[in-house]
Amino acid sequence: MLRALASAVFYARFLREFSAIGYRRAQAQWNPLRGDYRGQRWLITGATGGIGRSMALAANAGGATVIAAARDQHKLAQLRADASQPDALLPLAVDLSLMAEVASIPGADPLVGQPIDVLINNVGVLLNEFSQTDEGLETSFATNILGHYVLTERLHAADLLSADGAVINMSSGGMYGTPLRREEMAASSDRDYDGMAAYATHKRAQVALTGLWNQRWQGAPRAYVMHPGWVDTDGVRSSLPWFRATLKRFLRDAEQGADTALWLAETRPAIAPDGGIYLDRALQPEHSFDFTKRSEHTAEGVYRFLSEQAARWMT
Repeated sequence: MLRALASAVFYARFLREFSAIGYRRAQAQWNPLRGDYRGQRWLITGATGGIGRSMALAANAGGATVIAAARDQHKLAQLRADASQPDALLPLAVDLSLMAEVASIPGADPLVGQPIDVLINNVGVLLNEFSQTDEGLETSFATNILGHYVLTERLHAADLLSADGAVINMSSGGMYGTPLRREEMAASSDRDYDGMAAYATHKRAQVALTGLWNQRWQGAPRAYVMHPGWVDTDGVRSSLPWFRATLKRFLRDAEQGADTALWLAETRPAIAPDGGIYLDRALQPEHSFDFTKRSEHTAEGVYRFLSEQAARWMT
């Protein structure tokens, strides 16, 4: 009962901003994207469905060479077939929930010796049931945040992120519902497992990690965190059927969800000293409720936790 009430309050609070209503209102103030990405190399995770697919096809149409990372080889083949420039759409079959496979990405043929101009850490899952990968990690933790950490850190260590490039982390408005947590991100059993709460902690951690990367990298490259609003994706259909049934007519499509990531990749705005999260091409505060500002954990602490969790795949 309390969860249902809290959800109702949360959705009422953000309906105008996160829905297609908010997108159309913001869109009225924008200049069109140039969409010219010629000479750039992009790496997009979770590139075969929803927002990831939309970003991959748009970047490819704009002249970028797109390395599309996803698990399903049939979907990767279809993505390539649908691309405006199929020869510049490079499929990379990888299970993004397995850290050994994620850690191997910097050594894959499409990346060797050729830096990435735009990295989009897009892949994410919200699971209603507890599950573990073959490596013993809770699946959503591995997919949503630890894999992003492993991939980005490995690329940076290998000098495969262009100094004037962009790292874009795809978060979610769900992060507004939780403070920064650490151990709670990585459940070790199904006891008291809450998939929605876990997802929110991963998305909050993305915000903290983005700020820390900017401190460490000093803008070379620049890291951004954004959320796409409420988008009608396959993940929403399978994980949040009640949410979709209630708000379907208000949800954004994949192209609307992808817009801010494409805008960040094109404009690469200066890093704000106080952080923030982008929505509809505008920097928004990282907190909307006072309780999410109160946490015993810091970005450094979360970074150390991820480093410890990933240690065996980082050498």
